[in-house]
Amino acid sequence: MCHVTFDPDGLRDLLSGVRDGTVSPDLAVERLSRLPFAEVGEALVDHHRALRQGMPEAVYAPGKSPEQCVDIVGELLRHSDGPVLLTRATDAQAKAVIAAHVDDYGEPRSVTTRRTAGTIADRDLESVAGTGSHSSTNSSNSSSTSSSTSSNEFMLQSLLWRQPEPGSHPRADARVLVVTAGTADTAVADEADLTLAAHGITADRLHDVGVAGLHRLLGHLDRVTSADAIIVAAGMEGALASVVGGLTAAPVVAIPTSVGYGSGLDGVTALLAMHASCASGVTVVGVDNGFGAAVAVVRMLTLS
Repeated sequence: MCHVTFDPDGLRDLLSGVRDGTVSPDLAVERLSRLPFAEVGEALVDHHRALRQGMPEAVYAPGKSPEQCVDIVGELLRHSDGPVLLTRATDAQAKAVIAAHVDDYGEPRSVTTRRTAGTIADRDLESVAGTGSHSSTNSSNSSSTSSSTSSNEFMLQSLLWRQPEPGSHPRADARVLVVTAGTADTAVADEADLTLAAHGITADRLHDVGVAGLHRLLGHLDRVTSADAIIVAAGMEGALASVVGGLTAAPVVAIPTSVGYGSGLDGVTALLAMHASCASGVTVVGVDNGFGAAVAVVRMLTLS
């Protein structure tokens, strides 16, 4: 049976098959008809992304029903050989997708990628439940939903099918370091780590080295200065990104996390502080965006 992956090597194989007669033109047309996208219900699944960007499409679960997640992930699994990443899924979404595809594609690698208490969690839960906009008319829904979660904490997870072999990225020799200021930032760093793994990059991890005890970071200075790219996840005032940015010439991608007391403002304080860093050239992604930080590093390495 003809099967084409939607990347340059897969397309070359398909065209070679047509040329040597092992693939009929009609069958090739059928396969190519899924380029550049396929309609799956209300979603347009982008099969062309790996060809354009060298990176597969990831599925963002919030706002989608479990059934939509099942269908979209299934489309990607059936029509490519590459990794498939589902990010920030609720327990119901994750269970539905795993159950639907475990017989054909096995168990995915799974990590808890976001644990956010307070108002951001309430908004996320409202979004994945499909309750609509965040207007005042939904305040009662938000309150009742929030009270049903344990300790006002909402947990999401990311799932990875067909993880590439470690070192399969063209810049697999690159040393990528993922650093957290505190253990409360681990879930965000885990999202970055899993996203890097989906691109064939195995990251080194350095935990709990925030500025409240800066000697902990200095005890691992060789790991910092030898890295080719560094991701820093930090909440509170977000100072760790500036410290790391001042110690290395490597690209530093900072993730502000929604961790902190009082005027931490669910990560906004860290976000603004990182944008105002005196360590020149620090790249900053959105609050809790481990996925975005990892993809930024992948782009940097791909072009280096």
